[in-house]
Amino acid sequence: MTLPDTVAAALRAASDRLAAVSDTARLDAELLLAHALGVTRSDLLLRHMRDPSPAGFAPLVERRLQREPIAYIIGRQEFYGLDLAVSPAVLIPRGDSETLIEAAQGAFPADPPARLLDLGTGSGALLLAAQSLWPAAEAWGIDRSPDALAVAQANAASLGMGAQFRIADWQQAGWTEGLGRFDLILANPPYVEDDAALDADVRDWEPAGALFSGPDGLDDYRILVPQLPGLMTQGGCALVEIGWAQADAVAAIAAGAGLSSQLHRDLGGRPRALCLRLGLGKQDSNGYLPS
Repeated sequence: MTLPDTVAAALRAASDRLAAVSDTARLDAELLLAHALGVTRSDLLLRHMRDPSPAGFAPLVERRLQREPIAYIIGRQEFYGLDLAVSPAVLIPRGDSETLIEAAQGAFPADPPARLLDLGTGSGALLLAAQSLWPAAEAWGIDRSPDALAVAQANAASLGMGAQFRIADWQQAGWTEGLGRFDLILANPPYVEDDAALDADVRDWEPAGALFSGPDGLDDYRILVPQLPGLMTQGGCALVEIGWAQADAVAAIAAGAGLSSQLHRDLGGRPRALCLRLGLGKQDSNGYLPS
């Protein structure tokens, strides 16, 4: 692919081509071109529109035309104000998951959590966002993927955070040994149905082991949630991300493990997370603790 000589012309041409695969074609082109130039998107638009188009831009556009996600192409993704490295070894952090961090702040209005645990940490997004709020807390992230843990460790180091990480798989016996108990547990487990129709950007590129969890998307909840009481302090909270239609099913699994549930919705009003606590408490007519 040969692009026009100037940045402005290259942006127009790339946007036209990317419209076939992306609803955000212009934004995609701007992000890729800024990456090729080694500048921010703001600097690109303010200072570089008349510059020559860099030779490295065309290969990036070709990758996006294959539906490779922008975050993997540029190797970065912002989450809760943090600039994080990402790779195909980890899920791309999404803004909807910030609901868990907002809910965590509400769960600890006075005394901050002393120990944090992120189950299936991936890039470390949830753990590092929480640690940015409570830097004095001891923070642990686990994942069954060594490649994912390498990404999380690099992100912690680049942000100057002292989070600790270890290989662990909640589907294997003994994985909790030596971890102790935590005031705040964060988890974004796999919860997509095996036959769910996903965009090619997700289905073909993001790690299947972090996405799919059986015919109804609940297999990992059935394994993980009953183990949470052994990891929680009295008064602690386990914030678990859920699919928009899974709140009742996951709350029922939690109730079977002696855990109460409080539902949290994302900015779009969709069910996004459950705060699970020890003891069933006084629930409303839908089986949840009052907000």
